[in-house]
Amino acid sequence: MTSSIIKNQPVQDGLSGEQLFSAQIGLTYRDFLVLPGYIDFNPSDVNLESKVSRNITIKRPLISSPMDTVTESAMAIALALQGGLGIIHYNNSITEQVNFVRKVKRYENGFITDPIILGPENTIEDLDEIKEKFGFSGIPITEDGSFNGKLIGIVTNRDIDFEPNRTVKLGTVMTTNLVTAPVGISLKEANNILRVKKVGKLPIIDNEGKLVAIVSRSDLKKNKEFPDSSKDHSKRLLVGAAVSTLPESRDRVAALYDAGVDAIIIDSAQGNSSYQIEMIKFIKANFKNLDVIAGNVVTKEQSRSLIEAGADGLRVGMGPGSICITQETMAVGRAQATAVHMTASYAAQFGVPVIADGGISNIGDIANALAIGASTCMMGSMFAGTNEAPGDYFYENGIRLKKYRGMASLEAMKAGGDKRYFSESQKIKVAQGVSGAVVDKGSVINFVPYLIQGLRQSFQDMGHKSIPELHEALKNGTLRFERRSESAQAQGSVHGLYSYTSPTMRVE
Repeated sequence: MTSSIIKNQPVQDGLSGEQLFSAQIGLTYRDFLVLPGYIDFNPSDVNLESKVSRNITIKRPLISSPMDTVTESAMAIALALQGGLGIIHYNNSITEQVNFVRKVKRYENGFITDPIILGPENTIEDLDEIKEKFGFSGIPITEDGSFNGKLIGIVTNRDIDFEPNRTVKLGTVMTTNLVTAPVGISLKEANNILRVKKVGKLPIIDNEGKLVAIVSRSDLKKNKEFPDSSKDHSKRLLVGAAVSTLPESRDRVAALYDAGVDAIIIDSAQGNSSYQIEMIKFIKANFKNLDVIAGNVVTKEQSRSLIEAGADGLRVGMGPGSICITQETMAVGRAQATAVHMTASYAAQFGVPVIADGGISNIGDIANALAIGASTCMMGSMFAGTNEAPGDYFYENGIRLKKYRGMASLEAMKAGGDKRYFSESQKIKVAQGVSGAVVDKGSVINFVPYLIQGLRQSFQDMGHKSIPELHEALKNGTLRFERRSESAQAQGSVHGLYSYTSPTMRVE
């Protein structure tokens, strides 16, 4: 009798999300914990698929920040292969940013419908330049060097690796005995030919022998190794790019759109401005099927302005980043956990996902951000220092490091980062960020699986199998939280030891 009463009696501990954030004080991810739920599933059962914007969904809720020491093509490619999304920075020329985007879009495809083409009069030097720029060298050769020209050969590394004279014309070294397939063949059939014939590239040609597309063996291998890759409808890797609100960005958006970019992030320190609203409306009016992620915002009022203008997603955070001093310098911003919850609860009414940007330094911070309403998390310092981040490694006191700087640091502002702070024409620069260094983290290809496994285990402890399920529990109040005092935070971390060794990432 007693056990029956206990079992049927409703018991609710802790606070709902609404109660947690009703206190008139800003909270960070460290100021609270999610109370444990009921476990009836394994970590491998957790589905971390989530929306970046209204129309873009990725398998892993991880996005790299558009910072010039974090995301260029190598980072965007590695993250997309792992199910995340990279956002290319804009501290560069339009041509440079477009080339980064094109490199990502060309990296992995089913049918490559816009391959780089050369002619027989081009030289090995031309091929070397393409390899350095785009990272591959298996190039089709057509009679006139143009797409839709008659295919006459292919040049791969095997044809040129041991040729000392790089001015030799490709027509003299290309392979002419080609395995091809007719236009209309299915991707499955094309992949089967690659397996059986053991060739690296399979040109698809029409009845006149003109090149229509290419299927790559390396892409077939990547499909097997990275089944959760973030891809568009043409099976190309997804990639985003940042732009400012300056007039030149309209030309930049047009060029990025032509290059196949999937999402544009309007990069402003304070997103609630007439400049950003005009940019959102311009993009939505002129570029079909291009999602716009607006920000940065931290309040419901800011969110409303950008959603009304047509934003497909919101980027949340003003000042929580490890290299950001906006709150300290400008006395403007908001504690990040409070900012994420307030904006996410408002934006959810309109089906607009929220990206938690900044303040994330471990797996627990990612889990907390998702638990209070974020759909994805954007990280700078977490991905800085990896092999794929721009820049060279250097040593300091025997520690292998990479440079990491805020886009509002004086160093980055000189390179163009001030475009996001409405200060590009001002002679006196007021920094809102710093420059520093972070420890070598190895490759993103190994780092992301470590983060994802930890996140799955966190979801298991919370008792929820997916991000939408977690958000529903947040909304109906069944997901419970507890505030933490400073002493509770200290007790929840390593304490009371004479010395200890920090845990490191392990891949079994």
